[in-house]
Amino acid sequence: MRKLRREPKLVREGVTQGIALVCLLLMGGWVVAGPSGLIAWSENQQMLEQRQAEIVRLSHERDQLGNRVALLNPRNADADLAGELLRSNLNVAHPDEMVMLLN
Repeated sequence: MRKLRREPKLVREGVTQGIALVCLLLMGGWVVAGPSGLIAWSENQQMLEQRQAEIVRLSHERDQLGNRVALLNPRNADADLAGELLRSNLNVAHPDEMVMLLN
């Protein structure tokens, strides 16, 4: 009869240990494959490098556009740039000029 009393205790311990093992396995899986886990870490690192390269490219483009804006200041416009924009936008040229299209 003592064996019958001990068996339910062993079953309860086995179930408790099984539940604990499943929880630990789930937590381990979350650490490896979760949204901020080890697998996502390399993907996030690669995306960070791409975004930093894009920031550098956009900063360079912004600087170029800022330079053109400064050259087109109405109070002190650059004559060469203003002439270039007029010729390209309005297709206007002097009779003695030769137009060369660069593609």
